[in-house]
Amino acid sequence: MSTRADDLVDRRRLRRKLTFWRAAALLVLVLAIAATARWLFGDTLAAGPHIAQVRIEGTILEDRELLDLIKDLQETDAVEGVIVTVDSPGGTTAGGEAIFDALRRLAAEKPVVAQVGTLAASAGYMVASAADFIVARQTSIVGSIGVIIQYPEVTELLDKLGIKVEEVKSSPLKAEPSPFNPTTEEERQMLASMISDSYDWFVDLVSERRKLPREDVLALADGSIFTGRQALERKLVDALGGEREAQAWLTEQGLSGDLEVVEWKPEGSGGSFLLPGAAIRWIAAVLGLPQEGAFLNRLGMEHIFLDGLVSLWQPEAGFQE
Repeated sequence: MSTRADDLVDRRRLRRKLTFWRAAALLVLVLAIAATARWLFGDTLAAGPHIAQVRIEGTILEDRELLDLIKDLQETDAVEGVIVTVDSPGGTTAGGEAIFDALRRLAAEKPVVAQVGTLAASAGYMVASAADFIVARQTSIVGSIGVIIQYPEVTELLDKLGIKVEEVKSSPLKAEPSPFNPTTEEERQMLASMISDSYDWFVDLVSERRKLPREDVLALADGSIFTGRQALERKLVDALGGEREAQAWLTEQGLSGDLEVVEWKPEGSGGSFLLPGAAIRWIAAVLGLPQEGAFLNRLGMEHIFLDGLVSLWQPEAGFQE
C-alpha cells in the first residue's frame, strides 16, 4: 500500500512540474511573438488612432534612423498629429536642415507642434521652427540663431615637439583651413563667405516660418539666447507651457481630446544584435526595467565629432538637463 501511495505522490509532483514548464514555455512563446511583432511593426501597434511624440535631444546630426522615423509618422494612418519634443543645444547645420525638411513634409499632411524642453538653440531652434506651433517653458532657453565654424591651430605645439608636416596639393585653398599651418587672409575670406551664406539661409528660414520681417530676425540673430518668456515676446515661440499645451493646440486643429499620446522612437535606439530597440523597450516595460541607456549623452561624448558648419550653442560645453 505504501508503495502505491508513493507512486501517486510522485505522479502528482510530476504533473505539477509538467504544468509549470508548459506554462513557462507558453509565456516565453507569447513574449517572443510580441517582441517579434514590435520589431516588425514598431510603435504602430498602438491601440487605434493616436498622437505621436518624437524626442529630438542632444547634438543634432543627419540621423538616418530619425529621418526614417519621421517618414514612418507621415505614412502611418493611425498617427493623427505629432508632438516634437526638442531639447538640444544644436549641431551641424546640414543635420538641422535635413530634419527641418523632413518635419515640413510631415506637417504638410498632419498637424505638428514643437514642445521645447530645457533648450532649443541654434540647429535645435531650426528644428523646432519646422512645426506650425511652438510651445516653450517659461524658463526654457531659446534662440542662438547663427552659424559657426571652429578649427584648431597647433603649429606652436608641433614646433615644440620637433614635428614638421609637409604637403603637396593642387591649389592653395585645398584642405584649408589646416591645423598644421596658420590661416591666411584668403582662407579666412573663404570661410567667412561660407558662414555668411549659411547665416543668410538660416535668417530667411526663421523669417518665413515665424512670419517676421527679415530686419526683425536680423536683430534677434546675433547669437543671443532668450528665456521662453522673452522668446514669446519676440515671437520666436507661440505659447508657454509643456506637453499639455501642445496637445491642446492639436485639439484646436480638430483632433479628438481623447487621443492617447504615444512616444515613437527610432528602431536603433537601444537594442542589440538579437533584439531590436523597440522589442527591448517593450520587454523592459513589461518587466519594469529601465528603458533608457543614453550612456554617451551622459558622458557628453555626443559632442566630440562634428563635421562641417555648426549651428550650436556653447559647443565646447555640455548643459544640465
